[in-house]
Amino acid sequence: MKKAWLMIFAVGALSIAMLDAHSQDKKEEKKKTTRIAVTDEKEAGPDFQVQGEYVLTIKDRGKVGAQVIARGDGNFVVNVLAGGLPGEGWDGKSKTVLNAKTIDGKVIVDGKDGSGEISNGKLRLKEKEKSLELDFERVLRKSPTLGAKPPEGAVVLFDGANADEWNGGKLVEGNLLNNGITSKKKFKDHILHVEFRLPFMPFSGGQGRGNSGVYLQNRYELQVLDSFGLKGLNNEAGGIYTQYAPTINACFPPLSWQTYDIDFTAARYADGKKVSPARATVTHNGILVQDNVELKGPTGGGQPEADTPGPIQLQNHGDPVYFRNIWVVEKK
Repeated sequence: MKKAWLMIFAVGALSIAMLDAHSQDKKEEKKKTTRIAVTDEKEAGPDFQVQGEYVLTIKDRGKVGAQVIARGDGNFVVNVLAGGLPGEGWDGKSKTVLNAKTIDGKVIVDGKDGSGEISNGKLRLKEKEKSLELDFERVLRKSPTLGAKPPEGAVVLFDGANADEWNGGKLVEGNLLNNGITSKKKFKDHILHVEFRLPFMPFSGGQGRGNSGVYLQNRYELQVLDSFGLKGLNNEAGGIYTQYAPTINACFPPLSWQTYDIDFTAARYADGKKVSPARATVTHNGILVQDNVELKGPTGGGQPEADTPGPIQLQNHGDPVYFRNIWVVEKK
């Protein structure tokens, strides 16, 4: 009987130990999958200081760009781009992908094509085949239309003073505009300027990383997403949702202020029937990403097409994507 009790006790102790270990694993797993959304650079942590865009110029080879994408817990993906950064020489295809990880306070880069280190605003790589050392400098690009002033006669929808032009509009972080709102004014053919900031969400990915959208006439969505370093699909930044991928992924790193400048022509109707589709030209951070494309109809969540003006919608998709400096020029 005594031996039986000892066996039961031993099994019980083992079970408790296994439960404790399982509980600890769960805690670690939860820690690793924590969904954070940071909107303040001061609170973004050390990974934010590493992620971003880097560039160098090699004699006889021209520019080379690099994107360092934070993936949480000191992990990074590094894209090395022949020709330079998107919109500044990269052909959209020639890319080498490396991984990086913070080890003992150092960010170490490694991959089959090269290795190196990231520190003090520099990305140092060494090509394995040619023993060529590459020394990149971190850069902070700004859109050439950032802070663009509304021309005479423009309809100012938001200038930081109040959110009175929006249904459900609120000021956030002092002078920024929230999402999940629609403009009170409605528009037909127009030019729209909007500035937006994506949160830093290193543990998230895909559609869960800084998701929002700018709806034209509340019918057609121009996707807003932290797609920095991604493929540039039609459900990523600069894409007409599910219809057209951007010609180039011009997305800046998270917490950068970015711009959309949109030239929109509404669908035309005669006798109640559509005779020509809506069209849109879009520049993202000053880079042409949609060139007078024909919209195939309303995108997901959009209102039905009609021969009537419609409002601008800034979509709420659960992420703290905020806006500023929004104005419209109505085309005659």
